[in-house]
Amino acid sequence: MSDPIPAQMRLDNAANIYPASMSRRYTSLYRISLSLKEPVDPAALQQALARVSERIPTFRCGLKAGWFWWYLHRLPHPPRVLPLKPLGRFRLIDQSGFLYRVSAVENHVILDVFHALADGFGAFSFLLTLVAEYLRIQYGITVPDDHLILDPSAPPQMKEVEDSFKTVFSGRTGRLEQNVKAYHLRGEAMAFGTVKDLRLVLPKEKVLAACAQFGCTVTDLIVSAMICALQEEHKADPNPRRRSVLKVSVPVNLRPLYGSRTVRNFSSYVNLGIDVKDGYLPFEQIVKRVHAQKEWELQPRNLEPKIARNVELEESRLVKMLPLFIKHPTIDIINRLHGDVFCSQTLSNLGSVKLPQEMSEYVQDIDFALGRQRGNSGACSCLGYQDKLYLHFTRKIARDNFEQAFLKVMDSLDISYTQTLTGLA
Repeated sequence: MSDPIPAQMRLDNAANIYPASMSRRYTSLYRISLSLKEPVDPAALQQALARVSERIPTFRCGLKAGWFWWYLHRLPHPPRVLPLKPLGRFRLIDQSGFLYRVSAVENHVILDVFHALADGFGAFSFLLTLVAEYLRIQYGITVPDDHLILDPSAPPQMKEVEDSFKTVFSGRTGRLEQNVKAYHLRGEAMAFGTVKDLRLVLPKEKVLAACAQFGCTVTDLIVSAMICALQEEHKADPNPRRRSVLKVSVPVNLRPLYGSRTVRNFSSYVNLGIDVKDGYLPFEQIVKRVHAQKEWELQPRNLEPKIARNVELEESRLVKMLPLFIKHPTIDIINRLHGDVFCSQTLSNLGSVKLPQEMSEYVQDIDFALGRQRGNSGACSCLGYQDKLYLHFTRKIARDNFEQAFLKVMDSLDISYTQTLTGLA
């Protein structure tokens, strides 16, 4: 028998930064969508949403400010399938207090998420569970549960909604990470709320062939191509005082490393890149450096101290005693000083997705896009499904030179692609 899920839960250690930085002009958002082979029935999707939000109870919660911390608290009303809205702006009132929005547009099931609720893995688990339940209702099929798709008839489990940062790192001593400020792309900012999205579809076979050629992973390859594109932007930048460090921040899913099953936030990051103060590097050398850096940064002795330090700070007596009206601006200032300033771009990779056959017969493709960034001009996200790799470059500036430089790298690697430019409406 599972333990009862509390109606109110403190935000996890990684989530506190998101309500602190939330403003009228910025909310940390991302979008995951599944395209089915037939149009979506909103009524059936609503039935599935009502059931799955009970199965994963953090998705029945809103955000509440207490005296000392923010909390997830259960809302008395169920979530509704809502019209699609732009990803550039997110107001909790538009979702009746929920920290996410589910929409149905033609054959697409779209999930927009405020990062305080869950990271990409947790939200993806919710979306897949939701679509699996929708397929059961609409077509009478049963999709087997796995590490991502939860059984909607099973009771919620505490291990699925725990703050795994506390479970794994509570009581440990850590240390702050040493970083150097990175080069940032500049350009005319587009209108508030506007996000341009370049969607690329690449043949997975070609990508894996390039990875084999350079002895690297897909993440290594994409990061290296992004750094190569940053080099081209850096060369063309007329500012003589421009920074020389080019870095891409890569979120790291901690669940497989520590056996966690939480659907909340449980990820860290590694910053990968080069310093071009002594000259620019060819792609081959960039790949070697990125691959070696990632291998080094992911070693527990290098990854764990910075995570433990964040938990240690939250658990300190002084921080606990500070009221929220002091914590709020303090966390925001720390984020401004120690967040995006240390990276030029972000790459968030959900990895290669393999769905159960019962489900894959109905799913055409899967997309994952990051919303408008706060301190950087844009970001990239990707995932693999079946024989394709889906990339999304999102940006808030008008110029697309960085993306065009990335495409030239793909051309040089003989990786074909199809591209579509839209706004994240």
